[in-house]
Amino acid sequence: MSRYISRTKSTVRDTAKVFGVSKSTVHKDVTERLPKVNRDLAARVKKVLDTNKAERHLRGGEATRRKYLDDGQPAESTELPILK
Repeated sequence: MSRYISRTKSTVRDTAKVFGVSKSTVHKDVTERLPKVNRDLAARVKKVLDTNKAERHLRGGEATRRKYLDDGQPAESTELPILK
């Protein structure tokens, strides 16, 4: 799982789906167990997880925007309008 996350920059949720385990299992394996086995790989995975966490609010905002589109069609622009 750790190599998969490092190689694909996958989220914990996506990794759990690919490997058929829970998000909790993935998270515990890569944050608690992996550093005891392979510090170098653990550092690379931590970097990916930190990036995913920092971008999480953007993915959530995009999902919400798509959910509330009036006609169900993709928006023409991926940028949000600037409110003044």
